[in-house]
Amino acid sequence: MADLYNHNSYVSPLSWRYGSGEMKEIFSEVHKRKLLRRVWIALAKAQEKAGVVTKEQVEELIAHKDDIDIDKATEIENVIHHDLMAEIKTYASQCPKAGGIIHLGATSMDALDNADAVRFIEALDFTLMRLDTLIDVLSEKAEAYKNVPTMAFTHIQPAEITTIGYRLSQTLQDLLDDREQLMFVKKNIRGKGMKGAVGTAASYKELLSDSNVSSIEMENMVMDELGIKAYDAATQIYSRKQDLRIIEALSSIACTLHKFSLDFRILQSPPIGEFSEPFGKMQVGSSAMPFKRNPINSEKIDSLSRIVENAYQSAWNNAASTVLERSLDDSANRRIFIPESFIALDEMLITEIKVVKGMSIHSTATERLMSSYGVFASTEKVLMELGKKGADRQKMHEVIREESLKAWVSVQEGKENPLKKALMENNEILSYLSKEEIEKALDASGYTGDAEERTLMVLERAKNRKNS
Repeated sequence: MADLYNHNSYVSPLSWRYGSGEMKEIFSEVHKRKLLRRVWIALAKAQEKAGVVTKEQVEELIAHKDDIDIDKATEIENVIHHDLMAEIKTYASQCPKAGGIIHLGATSMDALDNADAVRFIEALDFTLMRLDTLIDVLSEKAEAYKNVPTMAFTHIQPAEITTIGYRLSQTLQDLLDDREQLMFVKKNIRGKGMKGAVGTAASYKELLSDSNVSSIEMENMVMDELGIKAYDAATQIYSRKQDLRIIEALSSIACTLHKFSLDFRILQSPPIGEFSEPFGKMQVGSSAMPFKRNPINSEKIDSLSRIVENAYQSAWNNAASTVLERSLDDSANRRIFIPESFIALDEMLITEIKVVKGMSIHSTATERLMSSYGVFASTEKVLMELGKKGADRQKMHEVIREESLKAWVSVQEGKENPLKKALMENNEILSYLSKEEIEKALDASGYTGDAEERTLMVLERAKNRKNS
């Protein structure tokens, strides 16, 4: 079987190109089957307390909990066409004394849905670790550049002045919100519990009828052993709204990374040139154009984010279309979109951490932008000064607008911005302000409002996030 999965056959790029080994191990078949055995052992332990199985049988199950044999299970599945029963039969063949009590009273989803719940918590914990690393490195950049002025853009046109740190704090704030959502989802992960074929636990109640342990008590013992909570009510499966909440949380992080990466790509374009990705000494930017330094990491993040976003529709359909107590039309797609979403986001976070750590912020580009466009933003400050001196706001707005439009034409032609000189020589403005006052008002570098203070507010929240 192992020979089948190599580069002579289709292998998902998520299997070998993207994501970390740790995240892929969480969603590996070996780990899945070990988790299934954990569920069966937890069930057997609870049933031992009820006097249904023996201590010797439980010990045998524990002794073989890591003896995963996928080749044998696959051979069995090819005959019986039921993957879970194939794993049960494989496990049973290793446990001659306990084989007959594996999965006693259970239905397939008692094992699979509880194993999934444990695995989701593991994957969410790992995602949270990556997210915290990104928050930390982005916080360092925002702190370092919190008061460095730069041009802000609205409608992808130069607008007023912001700071580089304040721009970064927007993404940081979104990531902190994403983190809260991820924490909420993780905290509320629940397994199906041990409820049998349609969720009524009828099989367990019958099995335990002569014992002093109820089916609900047995379920509680199993879930305590697994370290997770159970839904109070379930059908044959736990509510697929849980999958929807998980994918929604992952998709929200992907959305934040997509926006930041798209903005980064724009800021790396030569006409702006303010940011640039780390670029290796031997890195090739283009097979045709040797001079190219493309933002390939940010482009990769934007590309992978669409995989996570598209998974939301499948999760929604699964939650909405599970007919009555169970239909199997969610099974195949869950095997694909849930691991793919976690692995794709893992790659996105790994890449974004690398980008933020190694990014260059070019002061010469910032100064060029400020020189070309900053004076336009400062006209608002001039208008405020005129207002304080008693000038007609509407009239002066029109004066400044006319001079600005003339200057804009010069800038578009590649000439030096003439606006400052024009305003300092405008007689209508000079009737209220001196040339010195106009020149001072047109200094764009200090026209950043409370951008620095607000950046510090976000940074404080990031610093205290683990205590909240």
